[in-house]
Amino acid sequence: MWKWIGFIAVPAVLVAVVTVGSFTPTDETTISQAPPFQLAASDGSTVSLDQTLAQGDALLYFSMGVGCDGCFAQIPELEPLLAERGINLVPIMVDPAQTVDTEAARFGITRPILIDSDRDVSDAYGMMGIYGHGDRPSHSFALVRQNGEVAWVRHYAEMFVPADALLAELDAAAGA
Repeated sequence: MWKWIGFIAVPAVLVAVVTVGSFTPTDETTISQAPPFQLAASDGSTVSLDQTLAQGDALLYFSMGVGCDGCFAQIPELEPLLAERGINLVPIMVDPAQTVDTEAARFGITRPILIDSDRDVSDAYGMMGIYGHGDRPSHSFALVRQNGEVAWVRHYAEMFVPADALLAELDAAAGA
């Protein structure tokens, strides 16, 4: 009987370790300087990181996108509060622009959402593979200072983070 328990227990423990590891993110970033990018937006325009940083600090918001109502609801809640602090919100999703634009309209979002269809930007910022989402970002943020420094990164398991909670963490961690 003990042989069978050992035979079953060892693989079960290994599966548990691998599973927990794949769903447990780190909020540490291995990049200190923001990788430059230029992405198409849901409105057909093209936006670069340099253009965005010319206006001030930016909070890059990598989200699951279509299929996650909380991901879209996060945008109009955060945008004005960040603007008061001189921080530009830059939402980035991987779904097709037309689909993103249709979903954004449901939430009254008129600002363009950047489209990272090949996921290169999401990958460069370490936003892929978080909380088991291998094909898209989860619900992650990166604060990029105007000088290009990545000052703060945070991944959330929740698909909507109340603005006051997110801003408190941002303030505490990045001195915003």
